[in-house]
Amino acid sequence: MESDIGFQAALEEARKGASEGGVPIGACLVSADGKILGRGHNLRMQKGSPTIHAEIGALENAGRLPASAYQGATMYARQEYNSADQWPSDGFSTADYLRPVKRVVLGENKTFVGGEDYLKQRGIEVVNVNSAECEDLMKKFIKEHPEEWNEDIGEQ
Repeated sequence: MESDIGFQAALEEARKGASEGGVPIGACLVSADGKILGRGHNLRMQKGSPTIHAEIGALENAGRLPASAYQGATMYARQEYNSADQWPSDGFSTADYLRPVKRVVLGENKTFVGGEDYLKQRGIEVVNVNSAECEDLMKKFIKEHPEEWNEDIGEQ
């Protein structure tokens, strides 16, 4: 799974976010036939935005597409999101209802466990790759930016 084009694109986005001083979470939306529709990374720190999560960035960058383009698609995400926000975030939840994503592939869930059950209850397959690189990226961010991590994701 780590060799999948979607996973690699999400990981590249996570690295890009980290290089910008942001939360190292990337995402990539891939169509059922394997075409990248959109990709993005978390811009919460860079833009001071509570809404620009990686998945929303990927959907935004996919642009305006017919609903059929999303049928059977897979969302690759570097990590689960905030369970306090009922991961995926309310924005992604809404997007999920509007776009029939079939599967979510997570890079890891050791640094933060979010809402896998939330997705599964909605019939979405959840695959966890357990990537050491993904885990290391997030551990480094948490260590170097504890205030930002605890601001809305970490310990309250």
